[in-house]
Amino acid sequence: MIKELKAFLFKGNVLDLAVAVIFGAAFSAIITSLVEDIITPLLLNPILQTVNAERIAELTWNGVAYGNFLSAVLNFLIVGTVLFFIVKAATKLMPKQDEVVEEVVLSNEEILLAEIRDLLARK
Repeated sequence: MIKELKAFLFKGNVLDLAVAVIFGAAFSAIITSLVEDIITPLLLNPILQTVNAERIAELTWNGVAYGNFLSAVLNFLIVGTVLFFIVKAATKLMPKQDEVVEEVVLSNEEILLAEIRDLLARK
């Protein structure tokens, strides 16, 4: 059972997933800072001042606090946009499957068998 657990925990897919989750959490902090520290002061604060609200979370209408929802939607749109550009750039940098050339290292036995196959094919 310990061998199975070790095989499961150290499979490439599980480790890749763990790294992706940790990377995603760090990326989320960057996006939150982008929204709260850059976009909100530069773009949203002038709009919010016209509505007489200092923070987007304070926006309400007839008792409905829709400001938090708007903040979450804005955060989602920014994350989606940034991820779109990251994936687009990564696909341009990564080689296409046709361009990937794998080196095949043949053993001496495989080389001899290939030569025998070729000789037989000529007859």
